[in-house]
Amino acid sequence: MIRLLIAVVMGVFLWIENPVNAYAEGISGEVVQAIESIENIDLMRSELAKSLENATEPPTMETFKEVCRPVGMRLKEVGAENGWQVKQIAQKYRNPAHAPQTLHETMAIAKFEQNPDLIGFWEQENLKGEPGIHYYRRINVSKSCLACHGVKNTRPEFIAEKYPQDLAFDFKEGDLRGVYSVFIPELKKALENKTP
Repeated sequence: MIRLLIAVVMGVFLWIENPVNAYAEGISGEVVQAIESIENIDLMRSELAKSLENATEPPTMETFKEVCRPVGMRLKEVGAENGWQVKQIAQKYRNPAHAPQTLHETMAIAKFEQNPDLIGFWEQENLKGEPGIHYYRRINVSKSCLACHGVKNTRPEFIAEKYPQDLAFDFKEGDLRGVYSVFIPELKKALENKTP
């Protein structure tokens, strides 16, 4: 299922965005691996969020630890396992660490906002002087996410206490919540060293 989705998604990427066409053959394995990793994480996020659908009590810090924290932990693990920089970014962030840090990240979020049908794309980038490929994938708000990301005044109390500068509220189902960001370094250098 995931592999079929990746093939379809990659076809969409190549149709909408093809900044790496000349390098596609050389990098496809690592880009596909990044896509597969992020799709699996997003599936995990969706499944964990479903546990909130039939909850009779408002979410607590314990709920956060069971539903949201595993996603962040898995992103860090995938980054460490592969030597990638992996994170979530958002304009309306809850955790200030998720604010966009570069112009590329800000532009990526804007691209998703302007095109609701865009699932993901990659582009060649230099991050802190290091060449590589940056893969971005949208995160949409599902109905179950509204328990913590809906109307500001209905947010669980622990959120207002833990995140006094919270911006991640007043979303509606289907809105762009944020973006998964995967920077795969040194691909250009690897390709240049590849024998023809």
